Amino acid sequence: MAGYFAIFLVALTVGSGLIWLFDALVLAPKRKMKLAQAEAAAGTALSEEVKQQIAPQSYIAETAQSIFPLIAVITIFRSFLYEPFQIPSGSMMPTLLVGDFILVEKYSYDVKDPIWRTTLIQTGKPEHGDVAVFKYPEQPNVDYIKRIIGLPGDRIVYKNKQLYIQKACDKNLNQPCPVLEPMHQELQSEGEFFLGPYPLKRFTEQGPTKQYDILQNAMLPEPIHNYYRQPGTETTEFVVPAGHYFAMGDNRDNSRDSRFWGFVPEQNLVGKAVFKWMSFEFNDDPNSAIPGWVPVGIRFERLGRIE
Repeated sequence: MAGYFAIFLVALTVGSGLIWLFDALVLAPKRKMKLAQAEAAAGTALSEEVKQQIAPQSYIAETAQSIFPLIAVITIFRSFLYEPFQIPSGSMMPTLLVGDFILVEKYSYDVKDPIWRTTLIQTGKPEHGDVAVFKYPEQPNVDYIKRIIGLPGDRIVYKNKQLYIQKACDKNLNQPCPVLEPMHQELQSEGEFFLGPYPLKRFTEQGPTKQYDILQNAMLPEPIHNYYRQPGTETTEFVVPAGHYFAMGDNRDNSRDSRFWGFVPEQNLVGKAVFKWMSFEFNDDPNSAIPGWVPVGIRFERLGRIE
């Protein structure tokens, strides 16, 4: 089910639309008839001021008439086209930073109704490497953003900070099934980002269809004892069920993702993150008089498409 704001927005749209419709079909004709009788009795046309005194439109109906077109456009745009999101954590660094504002393309993964999130029109499915927003399976009223690593039927292994993927075997094709392959990582820098006192290594990882940058903390061991345990698989192995996806954060050692809570159901998908339209820089000096939530600059160089 949708979040509270989406429900509120739809309810406001429907409510204002019904009030406007009731006023236009029921109350407006009565006001018009009352004014016609008044003008006939007066024998002359009445001024607008007098008309308002004789047959005024209620404040509620006037407000509904004013806000309905705008609210309807916002609801349609936000529910079916694009929705803005703010990045609240560093789990997707270096791709997305705290303070980035992004647009999520809602129709990338099917068109869904804004309340119950049932599919209305099928438009597409996630692909390897997509940055996707979805309803957190353990708390569906919370939106999460991660990278889609595994598709239905894929076998995922994450061991010693190395990602391996065995793509799903299509038995309809007269070809050998794919084998488990390591995703090649090429070191780009070290010390550009930090996790506490630890410098992070930045790698470019080559996924099955696209490449993207990730961060790793060489000093932090993998918490495999906290990994999601899927029956019939090893601790570091995951086989993506039908109708589900495996998602991971690009900040590999600072992300609570599918490794820890399992798979993303297809109905939880919200959309594909496609564009950074604003990026604020915040003050991280604890001794500064400026609160940490107050922007101190704009990172214009970060604006653009999300890869």
